[in-house]
Formats: sequence, C-alpha cells, structure tokens
Amino acid sequence: MSHVTMYDGTRIAYRDHPRPGAPRTALLLHGLAGHMGEWDALIPRLLTSGFRVVSYDARAHGASTRRPPEVTRASYVGDAATLIEELALGPVTLIGQSLGGHTAMLLASARPELVDALVLVEAGPAGPSPDVPAQIRGWLDGWPTPFRTLAEAADFLGHEGWARELEERADGWHPRFDRDRMVDSLAELAENAYWQEWSRITCPTLVVQGENGTMRPTEANDMRELRPDTRVTVVAGAGHDVHLEEPEQLAEAVEEFTRSVGYDSNRR
Repeated sequence: MSHVTMYDGTRIAYRDHPRPGAPRTALLLHGLAGHMGEWDALIPRLLTSGFRVVSYDARAHGASTRRPPEVTRASYVGDAATLIEELALGPVTLIGQSLGGHTAMLLASARPELVDALVLVEAGPAGPSPDVPAQIRGWLDGWPTPFRTLAEAADFLGHEGWARELEERADGWHPRFDRDRMVDSLAELAENAYWQEWSRITCPTLVVQGENGTMRPTEANDMRELRPDTRVTVVAGAGHDVHLEEPEQLAEAVEEFTRSVGYDSNRR
C-alpha cells in the first residue's frame, strides 16, 4: 500500500496492480463507508482483460486520513484527479460504485482529458435527496459495534467484503471511518441534482444497475435521454452492492463494454 498527499494534507491510500504493457488503466472508486478491498474479486478479471488497476480508499475512509478537513464533492473529485496525475495513469477507465460512481461521474464531466471511459455501478445524477443524510446516520448508528468477530460483522453487514476493512481493538472490531464525516460527505447530494454535469460527459459510459438496487426507477432512462449513447445493463439478482454480490457478472459487463469502445495498445 502507498499514499499520495492531497492539497489539504489528506493522505490517500492506494494500491497499484501493474500489468506490464497494459494498454489501459482502471481506477476503482468505492462507495460511502466502504474501502478499496471491496474490489478484490473484480481486480483479477480486470488484470486478465488487459488493465493495469489502481484502487484507493477515499478520503475519510479506510487507510486514508480519517478526519480530513473537507469532505465536499469537489474534494473527492480532486483526490481522484490528483491520483491520476501524480501516478501518470491517464486517461483512465473510471469504475465507481454508489458515492464512488458519483465522484467518477463528476470527474469525467469536469476533467474529460483524464477519462477514456466511465462505468457507473448503482450511481447517477438524480437528486436532490434531502432524506439521505438522516437515513445514513440512522443506518450507521444501527451498527452493533464493536463486533465480536469478523463473521458476526459480515453476517450483520451482508457481505464479508464490508467486514474485511474493520479494525481490531481491545474490545472487538470497529469501522475505519468517522460517522459524522460519512454523513457530511452526503450534504451536497441532499440539496442538488447533477444533470448538467451528466450532460457534459463525452466519454463512452456504461451504467450498471442491480435488479434490486437503489437507483430511482426512471434514473437510467432519464440518463439515456440526455445522452442516448449511454449503455445500461441490469445485473439479475443483485442489490446495491453489485461489485460484492455479483462480481463475475459485473466483470463480464465491463469486459464487453470496454471491448466495444475499441481500446488498443496505441490509444494512449
């Protein structure tokens, strides 16, 4: 694991999974209260299909700075852009889930020169969502921490991928984030929609929904109305955490999409 320091002193932890001669790079962005290890099941498939892969813990998450000075949308987007520039990755394929997908979407809109393609997993521009901060606060407050074992945590959280990044203390297993910073990270989504940003994106885009996910019922169709070249796929049986629940189906969707947009070794 390595770190890059951002403009405000926030340290972002990342892992680089190199593939010699890879013609393309994927940058993976996890969701709220998550961590880069959530992508562990997907990474081998991406490497096999020709990607160099970089995953990272977003600010206020995991091994990155836990209480950064800012958790604005701009700060999250700036972190991703800085990683691409500091590691000389770009242009990249951004693959983001939930809040990470929202960050990826805003980056593709603001800095198109850094992005070759965009994959949004259970993420989009719809809003405002005024109830979300309170809902997330209630959800996090409902975690029966400390968990006695990782198995207990996985059972409660619904997948061992969620439990994998908990930290062990003397009294049990605890989340590696600060609840208030999680809630604060959603403040702008409570007040805004991002359709203008969505409409400015020019790179090929795939939207991946879980059949039982949490995107608004018409959101993907509305996205396609504004950008008719947007591709949409629905993963059968999956909920919001498609990358954890159905990583093989997600990998197949990403592979088919990236083949279709015509990557080649001279693209960069």
